[in-house]
Amino acid sequence: MKTIKTFLVGATLAFSLASTGQAADLKIGYVNYQKLLEESPQAKAAAGLLETEFGPKQRELVNLQKSLKDKADKLQRDGAVMSEPERGKVEREVRDGERELSRRANELQEDINLRRNEEIGKINRLLLGEVQTYARANGYDLVLSDGVVYAGEGIDVTAQLISALKARAPAPAAPAAAPAAQPPKK
Repeated sequence: MKTIKTFLVGATLAFSLASTGQAADLKIGYVNYQKLLEESPQAKAAAGLLETEFGPKQRELVNLQKSLKDKADKLQRDGAVMSEPERGKVEREVRDGERELSRRANELQEDINLRRNEEIGKINRLLLGEVQTYARANGYDLVLSDGVVYAGEGIDVTAQLISALKARAPAPAAPAAAPAAQPPKK
């Protein structure tokens, strides 16, 4: 709904400017915001940051899941020959482990979603500022995004904005060099 309202406001503004005789001087641009978000180095850096932050926890859950599967397989394979107390113990371990895995997976997903939303918010503010800076610097009167039914290549400024974002992105950190070997003390 917001997209339709944005489009209608932009179209109304364009038509009102056209009716006042300023159409010849009107400079309009279009930004494919989804492409801008996907290709900006800032978004890629944020994705890498989230992977670094949550990767170990995800791997830990995968290991826990594998361990539970191994226990369940053992129970299925050897359950008939296990003593009743031993089988009951393994069944409890599997059931408790599955509950723990489910709880931890839900918590992790909530944490990931929260952090992703924080990072997307930062990136959206940055991209909006970049679009506004670009529009002012290049004399655009109107820059549209979502809700555009058609945008000719002549008004699509997405590629220029991606180039500007790449130019402003910090250089990737070089991997830390291994410390030089110290000669043995005599």
